[in-house]
This record gives sequence, C-alpha cells and structure tokens, in this order.
Amino acid sequence: MRGGGLTAINSGGGLGQPVNPIEVEAAGADLGTLQAGRAVLRLFGTWSLQRPLPDPETILAILAEKPGLKVLGFQADAVVDWDSALVSYLMDVIDACRAQGVDVDEDGLPPGVRGLLQLAYAVPERKGARRKADRSSFLERLGNDVTDLVRSSGEIIEFFGDATIAFRQMLRGKARFRAADLWLSIQEAGADALPIISLVSSLVGLILGYISIQQLEQFGAKIFVADLVGLATVIQMGALITAIVLAGRTGAAFAAQLGNMQVNEEIDALRTLGVSPMEFLVLPRLIALMLMTPLLTLYANLMGVLGGAFVGTVVGGLTLTEYFVQTQQAIGLNHVAQGLISATVYGAIVAVSGCLRGMQCGRSASSVGLATTSAVVTAIVFIVIAAAVLTIIFDAVGF
Repeated sequence: MRGGGLTAINSGGGLGQPVNPIEVEAAGADLGTLQAGRAVLRLFGTWSLQRPLPDPETILAILAEKPGLKVLGFQADAVVDWDSALVSYLMDVIDACRAQGVDVDEDGLPPGVRGLLQLAYAVPERKGARRKADRSSFLERLGNDVTDLVRSSGEIIEFFGDATIAFRQMLRGKARFRAADLWLSIQEAGADALPIISLVSSLVGLILGYISIQQLEQFGAKIFVADLVGLATVIQMGALITAIVLAGRTGAAFAAQLGNMQVNEEIDALRTLGVSPMEFLVLPRLIALMLMTPLLTLYANLMGVLGGAFVGTVVGGLTLTEYFVQTQQAIGLNHVAQGLISATVYGAIVAVSGCLRGMQCGRSASSVGLATTSAVVTAIVFIVIAAAVLTIIFDAVGF
C-alpha cells in the first residue's frame, strides 16, 4: 500500500519545506490554518510501524484549541509509503473530532486508507480493545501493583466465602454439579500431573542433596544429608513444588476454561437458567485440587527423597540402607502432617485463584490470556504468603 508525491517534513512531524520524495524517511503531520470553519491536516513521509511516528496527542491538542473548527479535511499526496500505522493515527484523530462534534472529510486520503477506515468503523469497537503503551513511572507501577495485591486479597477472601457456601450446599446434598466434571478435574489435576511432578521433585531432591553433601562433608557428617533432604522435602518443599507446578499447569487451565466460557457468555447462560456457576463450575475444580494436592505431595516427597538418595549414594558414598534408615529416624508423622496440611491449603489457593480470574475475565480473546497470567501470579504469591504463615503457626503450636 503506497502513495506518492511531493512531501514536506521535519523529524518532529511539524511544518517543513518541499523536498525530493526519495529523500523522505520520517512520517509527519501538520495542521493548516483555519478558514471558514475548515482546516486541513497534511500528512507526509513514510508511515510505517518500523519507523518513528509522530505522536497523535500533538495534533489532538491543537484541535482542542480550535473552537471554531467545523470540518477537518486531509491532504495525503505527500505520503510516500504507509501501513496500519497511518490508519491507527487517523482513527485517533477522527475519534477526537467526532467527540468534539467536528465533521471529517476523508476525500483527501488514499483509497486504500479510506477502505480500511470504513472496515474499522463498520463494527463498534469493544471497550478496552485498543490498548496504549504503559508510560507510567516505576513508582506509579509499584503503587498500582501493591494496590492490586491488596484488592486481590479481598477478592480471594470473598471468593473463598462463596466457595465455602457452595461446599456446605454440597454437604447438604443441594449443590448442583455433574459427577463427570468432578472426575475429569481429578484426572487432570492428579494422574495427568504425575510426570512433571516426578521430574521436578526428583531434581529438587537431587539439588538439595548435592548442596547438603558439599557442606556436611567438611565436618565428616555426610550421613545427615538424609535428615536435611528428608525434612526439607516432607515439611515444605514437596508441598511447595506440587502447588507451584499445579498453579502453572492446572490453575492456568482453570482460568482459561472459565475465561473462554465467560467470553462465549456460557456463564451468563447458567445464571439465566438459575444454575449457580459457583456450584456447577468452581466446586468440582476446588474439590479436585484439595483432594489431589495432598496425594501428589506424598508422591513428590517420595521422589524428592529418592533424588537425595541418589546423590547420597553416588556422591556421598553412603549405602541405600544407611540413607533410608537415617531418613526414617529423622522424619516423624508430625512432619508429614505439616506437609499435607500445607498442601491442602495450597490446593485450595490454586483452585480459587484460577477460578476467580477465569470468572473475572473480560469479553475479548486477549482477556483470556491476561486472566491466565493473573491466575498463575496470584496463586504463586498467595502460596508463598500461606507458606510463611503456616510455618509460623506450626512453630507457635509446637507441631
């Protein structure tokens, strides 16, 4: 899509003098003088997303200062080359003119540009579909992130409350959801997650064992690598690894599933039919993760201990009997219980975060991606917070 003719240019997009079109590179625009309520916006140069472009805010500010402006025309015979950057720029200008009640005369634009503008305005634009680059300062972004975290805390607590009410309805036999959905969620969150849990847990156990051996062999206490790996894995690391893997795998899937349903207005249809989305959609997923996360944690504990045993025997020179006897002596039922309690809490956090962000998803395709990302970030942040709180509680009660 190309245009041709003489052009006037300066690098800032202001007024300039006619020059050879071959020498023109940068795009520019300037507004002519107002005559009888009409002004002409002259466009020139190469309008490409790969080149510097003028800021539309400059022209919009000038337009706002012309109260007598009734018609805005265009002159584009000096445009050398163009792509969608020109169309986007013109849409900003046209929207501003329409907001001020100014008529727009598109006759001076190339036919291809006029055709694309007609297509762009043929269907009303969805609110929020056109995103601008974030030029806010670091402190402003940090403040917004903190505010979002506080707001998310309230949203998650409220969502937990709604989920608790739905769970009570289930105990009373009044919750409406399909058993097939529950079993499908159990399969997706449980059996399908075994391969990645096996890989990550064994590697983390191996890393913990290798680091422990490096330090303990300085004191001739390599046997205690079994204590360190076993306790770290059973008390905290097994549950944390499982929860983080499920947050990136299952929680994101929940957000994407419910987000797509929100985009397709399926959740609205459930409400219209008198079916609670909390019971029909959220409750099976919440129950599945609260059941599967502790079981996967036990499996992660086993794989982590085996990873540490591999290092202890191959690098540390211990026998398997020595390693497992020492592990058995170090780990008690209270340690296993701490890990399982933590895993249950983490599973609930992952399920609630994924379902919450999915239910909050907007009506566009991009909103599904944002909801998925937000679900993973929210889950991981609150998992870490919950891990710190539970550790303090377990220590306070002497568990």
